[in-house]
Amino acid sequence: MLGNVLKSVRAVEVSLMVVRAFVHLRELVSTHKELSQKLKQLERKVGAHDRAIAELINAIRQLMTPLDPKKKRPIGFAPWKEK
Repeated sequence: MLGNVLKSVRAVEVSLMVVRAFVHLRELVSTHKELSQKLKQLERKVGAHDRAIAELINAIRQLMTPLDPKKKRPIGFAPWKEK
């Protein structure tokens, strides 16, 4: 609008900059809406899987714990002891 009123090159440039800024803002707003929707979907998926992941981690930890070693008799000659 300013470019039409003042009829100068600078006024036209400023007018174009303002329009481009508003277009950019509109694009950012639409991008953020899509991004927030995708984050909500991801939260729903992860929230459902949290319990399963925790169970898997607990199972892995249980498998990692060492078993109690069984007492074995020593190899070689051992005199018989009476009980």
